[in-house]
Amino acid sequence: MLPLTPWAPGFGIYIHWPFCLAKCPYCDFNSHVASSIDQDRWRRAYLAELQHGANAGAGGGHKVTSVFFGGGTPSLMPPATVAAVLDAIAGHWPIAPDLEVTLEANPTSVEAARFADLRVAGVTRLSLGIQALDDDALRLLGREHDAAGAIAALALAARHFDRLSFDLIYARPGQTVTAWRDELTRAATLTSGHLSAYQLTIESGTAFYLRHARGALPLPDDDIAADLFEATQEILGAHGLPAYEISNHARPGQECRHNMTTWRCGDGLGIGPGAHGRLTDTDRNRVATQNHRTPAVWLAQVEANGHGGLPPEPLDADARRDEFLLLGLRLTEGVRRTASQAAFGCDPAELVSAPALARLVAGGFMELDDAGLRATAAGRQRLNAVLAALF
Repeated sequence: MLPLTPWAPGFGIYIHWPFCLAKCPYCDFNSHVASSIDQDRWRRAYLAELQHGANAGAGGGHKVTSVFFGGGTPSLMPPATVAAVLDAIAGHWPIAPDLEVTLEANPTSVEAARFADLRVAGVTRLSLGIQALDDDALRLLGREHDAAGAIAALALAARHFDRLSFDLIYARPGQTVTAWRDELTRAATLTSGHLSAYQLTIESGTAFYLRHARGALPLPDDDIAADLFEATQEILGAHGLPAYEISNHARPGQECRHNMTTWRCGDGLGIGPGAHGRLTDTDRNRVATQNHRTPAVWLAQVEANGHGGLPPEPLDADARRDEFLLLGLRLTEGVRRTASQAAFGCDPAELVSAPALARLVAGGFMELDDAGLRATAAGRQRLNAVLAALF
């Protein structure tokens, strides 16, 4: 893959597939259950929006370093659609020789049967939404698989993909630190190089939100959640999977290139319903892009106009600075001095409150040196509070 040092954010393209077999009770992503999907119509719409992005100069002539199929459940896409999208991208933009193509999948038998065809279509990296290795937890989370099925899907995926990742959710109702340590230890023996561990959050509009509001879904308190986070860092670090971002762990060289582009504030083109992007023109003006969220509306807009985008939002210097810090400080590497100089003409310490930074450094929550500015492990655990102080 492209080296993560020296600093190089890359140019990524995100493809959003909004459909799922079922809606998970914790999920607030732009995902929908549909009784039928006109696959040919959707394929044409993706290709049309890619054409529009290329015509508008997205990427500024830079090579595409990553493509990410997210959702929803993009492993439900026909492999022929995946191949058509990748062929179109290669026809519109120069492609990095070690292009990363990630596709999110669930470990159900329906999707696992497509792994070989997805690899042939051009996918190089699979990300499996396992979420738990405990059957009771999987039932609570509304998943369509059990732990044995997840492990079998991982083994099958490993036959077709050199680069694999899977997700776990922690701070689940009733979860203990001891049980999580055991689950993580098991997970660390199953991964080939990348694992994401996300703390369960209750999002408005989800089924869990209503249950939690009624008191029917008690979550671990803040102290236990902190212990679970610390156990995650310890166990995965001990197994050679250190955190490179708050929720993401990888062996060296196995980091998700596409997500690194986002966290390093590289350019990204968003394709599909609700997809977001960030684009920079030749005068270094930067805009935020967003597509219509509702699948039917996006589809109709693409067929009428060639794209399903809302008007781009110009990002002023303050918005660019805030985003640069908010994203960069999620990374273990933090905000690099060379990147700050290139983007803003100053060191990263000059972008934040000097008195607040001094207090955070003295408290062991931030580090500042010649390489740049970063949150410590303790600071990343409390990143929202750290960022509030810095701003």
